[in-house]
Amino acid sequence: NRTPHKNDIIILFSDAEELGLNGAALFVTQHQLANEVGLVLNFEARGTSGPSYMLMEVNNGNSEIVDAFSAANVKYPVSNSLMYSIYKMLPNDTDLTVFREQGQIQGLNFAFIDDHFNYHTAQDDYRHLSEKSVAHQGSYLMPLLGHFSNINLGNLNSSNDQIYFNTPFFFFHYPFGWVYPMLAVAIVLFLFLGFIGMGKRILYPREIGHGFILLLGALIVAGAVSFLGWNGLLAIYPQYAEIPQGFTYNGHLYIAAFIFLTLGILFLFYRNVNSDITNINVMVAPLVLWLIVNSAIAVFLPGAGFFIIPVFFGLLMFAFAIITQKSNALLNVICGIPALVIYGPFIVMLPIGLGLKMLFASIILTVLVFSLLLPVFGSFTRKFVWSAFFILISIAFFIAAHLNSDYEPGKAKPNSLLYVYDADTDNAVWATYDNILDDWTKIYLTDKRKPAGTLKNLELTSKYGKQFTFASNALVRNIAEPTIEFLRDSIIGTHRHFTIRITPNRPVNRYDIFANENMSLHNLKANGETAIGQKGSLYLRNGRKVLSYYVVDQEPLMLTFSIPQHTTLDMELLESSFDLMTNPLFEMRQRPATMMPLPFVLTDAVAVRKNIMPAPAVSIPMQVKETFILRNRATYDTIPDPDAGQEIPEEIE
Repeated sequence: NRTPHKNDIIILFSDAEELGLNGAALFVTQHQLANEVGLVLNFEARGTSGPSYMLMEVNNGNSEIVDAFSAANVKYPVSNSLMYSIYKMLPNDTDLTVFREQGQIQGLNFAFIDDHFNYHTAQDDYRHLSEKSVAHQGSYLMPLLGHFSNINLGNLNSSNDQIYFNTPFFFFHYPFGWVYPMLAVAIVLFLFLGFIGMGKRILYPREIGHGFILLLGALIVAGAVSFLGWNGLLAIYPQYAEIPQGFTYNGHLYIAAFIFLTLGILFLFYRNVNSDITNINVMVAPLVLWLIVNSAIAVFLPGAGFFIIPVFFGLLMFAFAIITQKSNALLNVICGIPALVIYGPFIVMLPIGLGLKMLFASIILTVLVFSLLLPVFGSFTRKFVWSAFFILISIAFFIAAHLNSDYEPGKAKPNSLLYVYDADTDNAVWATYDNILDDWTKIYLTDKRKPAGTLKNLELTSKYGKQFTFASNALVRNIAEPTIEFLRDSIIGTHRHFTIRITPNRPVNRYDIFANENMSLHNLKANGETAIGQKGSLYLRNGRKVLSYYVVDQEPLMLTFSIPQHTTLDMELLESSFDLMTNPLFEMRQRPATMMPLPFVLTDAVAVRKNIMPAPAVSIPMQVKETFILRNRATYDTIPDPDAGQEIPEEIE
C-alpha cells in the first residue's frame, strides 16, 4: 500500500534494556526524533511461548487509548484492565516506561510470558521460540500501525479510565464510573431475591449457614493443600529452587495437578448437595462472598471491575431457582459460561505470570468459580465418583511431573561459577550463586567451601535478587590487575574533588564501582556523562552500587566527582571478563548438556576486586585561591561555587 500515512512510523531497535533501559533512555533524552513520537508500540517477550498480552502504559487515564485500540479491530486481543492495574503496582519496567516517564509519551506493551524458564538463558533461542506467539505479536502490529498512523495522536490523552477485557469473540470496554453502580445493582438484586426466598420459605438460615461452612471449609482445605503441597514439593525436589524465574520445566503439569486435585476436594465437600432446594440455599454463600470480593475490588482495584459480570449471571440462576423452585440445566450451563471465560484464564495465568508460588491463589480462585457454578455442578450425581475421578487425574499429573523433574538437554539446570581475585590481599576464591551445588560446580567448590562472606557486599545487579552463596579458596593466577590513577585529588571549599582513571590491563568486559552507603557523591560523571535523569549535584543510589561500565575497545573509565571534605573515600572496583570458560589461565571442564549458565547474574567470569585508594590530598590555601580568582576576574564574571554544585574549571585549579 503506497498511500501516504498521516503519521510517520519510526522503527526503533533499542539495546541494553536489562542493563537499565539504556538504549531507550538514550533515544528519549538525546535523539532528535524523540520529540516527534506521539505513541509507542513496544513488543516484548518474557518467555518463549504463550499468547501475547497487551499492557498499557499511560500517564493519566487510559480511556482514549482503549477506544483507539478497540477501533483498530485487532483480531485476537488478549488483555484486561486487571492486568493493567496490577502492572502499575509492580516494579517491572520496559523500554516503554522510559518513554512515558521521561518523554511523557504513552503507548502499548505486547509480550508473551509463557515458558518463563527460558527467559534470558542459553535456551532463549529460535529453537525454543513458539511461532504462534510471534504470529500473535504480528496480529497486533499490522492493524495497530494502520490505525494509529492515520489518526490524530494528540487526542490520546485522557483523565478517565476504562474497564476492558477480552473474550474469545469480542473486546469489551466501559468506563470506570460504571463499577459502583453495577455493584450496587447486584447487591440490591441479591437482597431482593433473598427477601423473596425467605418469604416463599425456600431459603432456610440453617441450610444457608451450612453452605457457608462448606464454602469456607473448601477454601481453607484447598488453599492449605496447594500452599503446603507446593512447599512440600520444593523440599522433595530442591533443584526446583535453582530456576530463578520461579517456574519449573514441569510447571504446567503441576498447575493441572493442583487444579484437578482441588476439583476432587470440591466434589467431596459438596457430595451431599443434590436437591434443588439445597442447591438454592448453598448458592447464597458464594454470592455473598463474590459480592464482598467485588466490593473490595471497587475500592482498591477498580481495574478488576469486570469481575462483577459473572456474578450477574449467577444471580440470574439464583433468581430462576427462587421463582420456579427448580433448576434449569440448560440455563445454568449458559449462565456459567461467563465465569469460565472471564475467570478461567486467570486460574492458569497467575502462576505462569507470577511464578508457581502463586499456585495457592489459582486454587482459591478455582474454589470461588466452582462455588459460583454450584447450580451446574450440584446437579451432578455420584459426586463421590467424580471426586475420585478428578483425584486420579491429579495423581496422573503429579506422576507425569515427577517423571519430568530431572534436567535434560533443552531443559538444562542453571548454575553459576566465577573466579574472584582480591588484588589487595593477593587471595582468590571460586564463588557461586547456587544454593545446591551440582557435580560440575563441586569440581571447583570443594568440601571446604564456606559461606560467601564479604562477597555479599558486592551488590551486583540481579533481576531476581540473587546473592553469592558459597565460596572456596582457589589458586592465585597471574591476572593483570587494572591501573587506578588519581589525576585529581584536591580540596576546594567544603568538598574534596576527584578525577580517577581506571585502565584495564587485560581484555575485560565490565567494571562495577561500589562505595560506602554513607558516602555522598556529588556531580558524578563517567567518561564525561552524567546519569540520565540525575537532578541536582547529589548522585542518588540505593545500597553500595554506584555504577556499571561496560568496556568497549579496552577504553579506560574516567570518574569525576566530589565528596564532603571530611568524608573518607571508601570505594571498590570489581573488574570482570566474561571468559572463564575460554581463558588460557584456567583449565575448565565444560558443562554437561544438562546444564547452562545461570541467567541475570555475573557468571562464567574472571573478576578482580580492588580498593580504589586515594592519593594524598592537596589542599589549596585560601589566600592562593582568592588571589587566583582575582587575577582571572576578567575571564570569569561569576565565581564558581563548588558547594552549590557548580564545577570548578580545570584552569582555575
